[in-house]
Amino acid sequence: MSGRAAAAALLLALALPSASPASADLIDPLPLLTDEAVAARFAGLALACVGKEYPNKIAHVLQSDADALPPRRLTPAFFGCYDWHSSVHGHWLLARLARSFPSASFSAPARAALAKNLTTTNIKAEAAYLSGKGRESFERPYGLAWLLTLAAELREWDDPQARSFSAALEPLETAAAKKLSTWLPKLTHPIRVGEHDQTAFALGLVLDWARGKKDPVMTALAIERARSYYLRDRGCPLTYEPSGQDFLSPCLAEADLMRRILAPGPFADWLTTFLPDLPRDGSGAWLRPGVVTDPTDGKLAHLDGLNLSRAWMLEGIASGLPTADPRVAALRAAADRHRKDGLAAVTGAHYEGGHWLGTFATYLTTGRGLQDR
Repeated sequence: MSGRAAAAALLLALALPSASPASADLIDPLPLLTDEAVAARFAGLALACVGKEYPNKIAHVLQSDADALPPRRLTPAFFGCYDWHSSVHGHWLLARLARSFPSASFSAPARAALAKNLTTTNIKAEAAYLSGKGRESFERPYGLAWLLTLAAELREWDDPQARSFSAALEPLETAAAKKLSTWLPKLTHPIRVGEHDQTAFALGLVLDWARGKKDPVMTALAIERARSYYLRDRGCPLTYEPSGQDFLSPCLAEADLMRRILAPGPFADWLTTFLPDLPRDGSGAWLRPGVVTDPTDGKLAHLDGLNLSRAWMLEGIASGLPTADPRVAALRAAADRHRKDGLAAVTGAHYEGGHWLGTFATYLTTGRGLQDR
């Protein structure tokens, strides 16, 4: 074992929460997606966009006229769904639902879309693009974290075709992990916004991927960064949320990350100082869902995604507490309120939300971010 790997293994051993009698029973049964018709609706949103090149918003640094190319030439696997990260997590949605509903009518088209885009040739071009000059910050951290989540889904899927997708994706998975592992040690402060640059949500995805891959170096790095950025935080101003274009909650995403690295007792203590006003009366009225006034405005439509991500973060926070903690009921009541409002907005009526909200709905309803799911 190299000195770096040995040091990472030691850090991992020190950072992981110790086992506790309650650790095997942290999560009460939650409603998971069992309705094939609902799953088909979500899958339909992704199938409608993973091959749809335009409209397209690219974050592309040009070094010369030769770089002025259409999206399908720049990133031939992930050129659809309006932007790169939405295409990546649209592919994750298809993998997740095809894996969950192998006999559904949408499963074959989902597999076909994955087979068409996740080829060795396409992924080689994606990896080359990612390493190009001037692209150090490309899709960092949000898109890269979703790429790792796609890789995790394919690796966990016990299916011959999924294994071929996983093998094809591996060079880009490696490149994305390297980008993050190079950047995170240099990032001296967390990024506490409610959009793509936020570090808390991305670190949660990275940590889940690293643990699933049994990568001690990346696991230790994600835990160390989470502790460094957030362990001493106090009194998060949840009343200041949301900002008008948020699709992630800075406060709740941080708590949802910290429950991944702290045992139930220490997490309960940390949460008391971090969100001291969480109610203990079981009410869900303490956190109001966001309201979208114009779903055709892509930025304003972010609040529909906020409701969905708040729902899974609230469920995650509740899952990390001791089962008898008096705050659990209020967390789950607020989660249910946000779940209902968020899912009602996943209609596909407007492409501004339709190209990505299905992913958030699928992440929520399949419990991807929760333990043992």
